[in-house]
Amino acid sequence: MKKKFSTMKLQNRFLLILLLALTISATLFELLWLNKWTLVNWTGNFEILQSQIDDEDFWTKLDETAQNLSLPESSDDEAAAKAIKPLLDLADKYTSIYLYEQEDGLYITGQYAKIMDEKHSGFRTFFDLGYRLTDGEGEDFRQGYLQFQNGKAQVVVVNYQRALFIYPYMFLSLLLSVLVFLGIVLFFMNRKMREVLALEQEILLMSTGDLTHPVPQYSKDEIGILANELNHLRISLNENIVREQESRKANQDLITALSHDLRTPLTILTGYLEVLKLGRTPEKQADYLDRCLKKASDIKELTDQMFSYALVSEEQETPDMSWLSTDYIFQCIQENCDFISLAGFTTNVKIPEVTGILLSDKTMINRIFTNLFSNILKYGDKGTPVIVRSSVRKQRFTVTVSNAIKQEHSDVGSSNIGLRNVQRMMQMMDGEMLLTKKTSSDSPGKHNISQNTSSAFASENVSGVFEVTLWFPLR
Repeated sequence: MKKKFSTMKLQNRFLLILLLALTISATLFELLWLNKWTLVNWTGNFEILQSQIDDEDFWTKLDETAQNLSLPESSDDEAAAKAIKPLLDLADKYTSIYLYEQEDGLYITGQYAKIMDEKHSGFRTFFDLGYRLTDGEGEDFRQGYLQFQNGKAQVVVVNYQRALFIYPYMFLSLLLSVLVFLGIVLFFMNRKMREVLALEQEILLMSTGDLTHPVPQYSKDEIGILANELNHLRISLNENIVREQESRKANQDLITALSHDLRTPLTILTGYLEVLKLGRTPEKQADYLDRCLKKASDIKELTDQMFSYALVSEEQETPDMSWLSTDYIFQCIQENCDFISLAGFTTNVKIPEVTGILLSDKTMINRIFTNLFSNILKYGDKGTPVIVRSSVRKQRFTVTVSNAIKQEHSDVGSSNIGLRNVQRMMQMMDGEMLLTKKTSSDSPGKHNISQNTSSAFASENVSGVFEVTLWFPLR
């Protein structure tokens, strides 16, 4: 039964707890109410139930007083009703006395308890509420017969003093039952809230980077399932981080080894070059040159491997942001245009007179334009002008660089490290980069380097016109 309860859903368990608590509290109230007189007898405190109606002297006085009075002939006989008032005045404030004819039971006269009149409205409200809830348990009445000078009449005595015990007892029993009900429900809810708070602490602990602390396991309800899945997530994250650290260390070790291996061909290459510089053994110069070329090829192969591993294991770079004017970008553009002009390129530069302020990294801006113009030097067609346009619009500074690609470079493969770096650095400075290509057989197309690197890089090697657009946010 316990195992079946632990596997129930949280909603069903809560409903079951509510039903159980309701049953226990209702049973407790019923037991307390049915055994109220037993409880009084057990405590021996009978005085709380004693009232005038139980006093033998009271009945004796009623009998003696009635013998000295005449019974009114009817309820309309006001003079006789006043004459019989000494009999009615024997009742205290909790007692009512009513007289009825012996034969037909018709009402003759009587006096309502003083505690029930308007002067004691608090007691009357309290009595009426308790009367409805207890079906008149606070009312005690007795009846008998009194002998008057002119005949015999039935007397009914009603006392309300018992309400002072019954109704508070009823409210206390109800309160105790409600407390038992709330205690059971709150105990269950408090237990579940402790589990939720414990899970919260585990999540906060995981957010600090501690993935070694196991998540406590609870019952198999929704909270238990959440705790179990959170524990699996912790284990998976920890394993992934460990694997990543091991992989990064392995890559770094490999790059370190490759860097060390570069010393050997560099040493040999340096030795051959020194021999050639000294001019010794001229008959072997051609052989030495071949060996130098071989070692240079070896060095290139090793550096290519280092680049490929660096792409996998590169560290996160943080920009050094500072306030810059767009004039600084114009300066970088002009310097690079002058440089490619020396290599035989023609440029068409249009720079607006309007300037702006932006928050950027100076070094990264230099690297961005160096990469872009370096690609133009490698793959650009000198017969077509390099077009550079810039504008300031809608809190954005835009720079567009476009150039034609030589036909012989249409099949040349490239790792596109330069464009990767430009895209990455623009993102770190909250900017954007867009690469647009237009070939002779294709309609214009746009490629975001970060979206589909394989297709974008392949497209870059097709002959045609390439246009790179950079957006810098202005402040």
